[in-house]
Amino acid sequence: MPKQPLILIVDDNPNNLQILGKLLTAQGYDLSIAQCGEDALQSANETLPDLILLDIMMPGMDGYEVCRKLKEDMATRHIPLIFLTAKIGADEIIKGFDLGAADYVTKPFNVAELLARVRVHIELNTLRGILPVCSQCKKIRDDEGIWNQIEEYIENHSKAQFSHSLCPHCMDELYGAYKWYQNRKQPRQD
Repeated sequence: MPKQPLILIVDDNPNNLQILGKLLTAQGYDLSIAQCGEDALQSANETLPDLILLDIMMPGMDGYEVCRKLKEDMATRHIPLIFLTAKIGADEIIKGFDLGAADYVTKPFNVAELLARVRVHIELNTLRGILPVCSQCKKIRDDEGIWNQIEEYIENHSKAQFSHSLCPHCMDELYGAYKWYQNRKQPRQD
């Protein structure tokens, strides 16, 4: 069974944490919670979440500073970060993107929009990772060190599904010596 994506929610408002927590756990996500910038940095380094939802306006270290520090750290710089905030000015939005944020959702948020953005950034992060692939059998090594068929790995780490067929080159290699295949490849002259 594939592990559920882990989302770190960072907000100083307990009500926001509760609402987001219920919403995201109902969608099957695992959660980690932080109520200040320092705790967010520690949690991100310890758990390496698949996504971070980060409020900008927090006492002490604000979201911009948290984002800057996460993106400077080699261990956390790859984690997509979505600012979730009431700041809606163009300058604030651009500042967030310049610091390395992947997206920006304004409060009060639209539930469907937020869930869509979360899903997209988790899937993009999964697909953007570097995967160790065996050069001989093309199996992929997962996070636990187990080698899986590529189809199994992708099905377990995304919503992609596979249907199998053979490309023309492989068809020729497999069946090229058979008369039925050679006849099939020749155009009919009726």
